[in-house]
Amino acid sequence: MKHAELVCINDYLKQYHKISSIYRVDDSVLRIIFEAGEPLFVDLGRGDSYMFFKEDFKQAKRYTAPFDVLLAKRFSNAKIESMDVEEGNRIWRIGVLASSSYKAMRTTLQLEFTGRNTNAIILDENEVVLEAMRHIDASVSFRSVKVNEILEKLPPKELKEKPFDLNVTLEEYLQLSYEKRLHVKIEEIKKQKIAQVEKKITKLTQAIDALENEAELMLKSDEAQKEASLVLAHLHTNMIKGYQESVTLQDFEGNAVTIVLPQAQTPQMAANLLFKKSKKLRQKALSVHRQKENLDEKRLFLERMVGVINAASDPEEIQILVPKQRKSKQKGDESNLYETFLLEGYRILLGKNEKGNIALLQEAKKNDIWLHVKDMPSSHVIICTEKQNVPESVLIFAAKLCVEFSLTQKGGYLVDYTKRKNVKPFDGANVAYEEYQTLKIYKE
Repeated sequence: MKHAELVCINDYLKQYHKISSIYRVDDSVLRIIFEAGEPLFVDLGRGDSYMFFKEDFKQAKRYTAPFDVLLAKRFSNAKIESMDVEEGNRIWRIGVLASSSYKAMRTTLQLEFTGRNTNAIILDENEVVLEAMRHIDASVSFRSVKVNEILEKLPPKELKEKPFDLNVTLEEYLQLSYEKRLHVKIEEIKKQKIAQVEKKITKLTQAIDALENEAELMLKSDEAQKEASLVLAHLHTNMIKGYQESVTLQDFEGNAVTIVLPQAQTPQMAANLLFKKSKKLRQKALSVHRQKENLDEKRLFLERMVGVINAASDPEEIQILVPKQRKSKQKGDESNLYETFLLEGYRILLGKNEKGNIALLQEAKKNDIWLHVKDMPSSHVIICTEKQNVPESVLIFAAKLCVEFSLTQKGGYLVDYTKRKNVKPFDGANVAYEEYQTLKIYKE
């Protein structure tokens, strides 16, 4: 962020006299609304800090750290008393007066666009640090940023910057600030996230390839059962003795068959052991079938995830699809049957398969929102409302997930949604529902 850019933006914002709301929408991004103006986003990322306008910034979670609590308390609905850019530093200071039920509080928000130590710092009237987005220790920088300590001023310096030429309106410039970074940023994050997902797909493929052959196991089971039947059929001939290792018998078509016998005291016991072997092989084949089906479903879900990431139009959406950190799930946990996404603090649950759909129907609360593609097989989606009204942006995103993870063909699809209490399950994941509304979602 250039010093001249900061000055230009500061001069533009001086038309406002109040901050209506301010909060964090990403780990290093603040959203500020000055009176009734367009939301201004301040990205304080260390590599490329800047400000921008964007209509539909998708916020994954709500931040409740001490910095965020104090930011809302001191700056929401606060009167702006001063707004200036420090000479010789890329530092923007906003001084406000916030009235509480006890007293009026003067506070300064200091936004520092200083490269490695870029930061947002909340200061009291005496320049004492109340909170900061990033607490900085003296071992990391010559100036520490610690709560309850006076913040040392940065000495002004000669800033060597390329000339800043604003050849459009500032509103257009702030919109272009995001758009010009979008292509490079989204391609970079897509590549990174797809690599993470494809790594999981590779592991699943290896696990599938390592499974025993189901057809071979069934064939061995049939052979063991046939051998057991032949042994039983020849008990009266006295051709088989106790503890005999093998025997050659005629099968039911008159062909000679050599059978390797299990160690047994009597021919009857040998036949029983062969029947037992046949049963175990059949059970193993069925188990392999279930394992393969389960792994195939997981792989299909991840392959669809790659498609959804590729279709995403902004980096925030991709971060919601594949967060930086995901809580590990314990083996056998039912939540393995569905995926959880966070948007604006709401949990959106997506069934990965039929079992996942059933689990969602069982776990959802009566006021949660249920979504399903109209008149077509699809994943079930639940929005956990916590008895709150769900914003339209969350509904649309959930409906989009329902379509993207259920269908492969491009086109327009209808997604029905209603409260879970209006949904009546039957025969597994099949449902009947009433009092619903419909959204139209386009899959590109």
